[in-house]
Amino acid sequence: MKRGQSLVYGVLGLPLAFAALPIYVHVPRYYAETAGLELALLGGILLGARLLDAFVDPWLGWLADRVARPRMLALALLPFALGFVALLNPPAAQAGPWLLGALALTYFGFSAASIAYQAWGADVGGDSSARTRLTAAREGFGLLGVVLAAALPGVLADGLNEGLNDGIERLSWILPPLLLLAAGITFTCIGSGRPQPASGERLRDSLRGALADPAFRRLLWVFVANGIAAALPATLFLFFVADVLASEKASGPLLALYFVAGAASLPMWVRLAARFGRVRAWLGAMLLAMFAFAGAGLLGPGELWPFALVCLVSGLALGADLALPAAIAADLGERLGRAGACFGVWNFVAKLNLALAAGLALPLLDLLGYRPGGEEGLSSLTFAYALLPLGFKLLAASLLWRWRDSLEIRS
Repeated sequence: MKRGQSLVYGVLGLPLAFAALPIYVHVPRYYAETAGLELALLGGILLGARLLDAFVDPWLGWLADRVARPRMLALALLPFALGFVALLNPPAAQAGPWLLGALALTYFGFSAASIAYQAWGADVGGDSSARTRLTAAREGFGLLGVVLAAALPGVLADGLNEGLNDGIERLSWILPPLLLLAAGITFTCIGSGRPQPASGERLRDSLRGALADPAFRRLLWVFVANGIAAALPATLFLFFVADVLASEKASGPLLALYFVAGAASLPMWVRLAARFGRVRAWLGAMLLAMFAFAGAGLLGPGELWPFALVCLVSGLALGADLALPAAIAADLGERLGRAGACFGVWNFVAKLNLALAAGLALPLLDLLGYRPGGEEGLSSLTFAYALLPLGFKLLAASLLWRWRDSLEIRS
């Protein structure tokens, strides 16, 4: 596969990630402020919706091994777009049930599209090097989408002299045309890849076949620990910036800095992976992220420049987290002949991480006395945002080093 084709394949990653950032970062605080949902109730709804979404993923992965992946991807984009628009335009009453329904629709479309898209990339990539480039291109465009989603709410609100929540609401109407344009480019220029054999396996047998591989199971354990380490600060970022740093207006630029750094680092991680191996490159990124977050726990009100440095360094590590483990999973999926099943399990684990982060961290902070916008419980917020992820990151790094030989896969 030519390098230009890798970029064209990656274009569709932009609108998918454009929607992902508001779902996982803005929605908790948006519904807490605009709808007045209590943190415990909000955490329960997010946990329930994300668990439901996660348990659907293995079935979607099984389906992706039985139907044409580009067709499945195309069909999934409609509920994804409709659900996202509904999610950021809640009614004045019954915001809780609306949030649950809109999340379910958005998650279903997003999950089906993501799994089919990832498995399609495994099909069109001919070897390990090509799959790493495809994954990096997909995640690179995804990071650009995230930067847009991080910056636009403030721009849309400031232009009309309104609050950030008004800008988030207007953000929803940008997704449909952006999605249509990106899908047109990718579908027009990328072939279907090698045709997948028709699978007569039942769902249970398909999942057993994927999980029977020792290397894939080990990769999942590393992914779980590393994913929780990333999901906790992602869920609590806006709360930390607004209440610990007392700099709510800086949240958009700080998010943009983090994701721009991640996008800029992708070529570096691809080169490092080619030279030293994907496992060692990924391990280096974990150590870099741990160094950054160790400093975040020491910060207080007004310390924006030190926190900007934290965002920059942890953003550089983000590029490896996005590109390298998914590329290893793509190689394993092709080796097993079950790319769809592997990515169904993969996405299940990714969403379980986010579900646990929101469903456990938010009620725990509520129990410990933290209230958004207040001065109580800030030390608990700092611990959950900056220090707790260090323990999970250390566990992930230890497992990765232990299993480094079995996870360094080349095909």
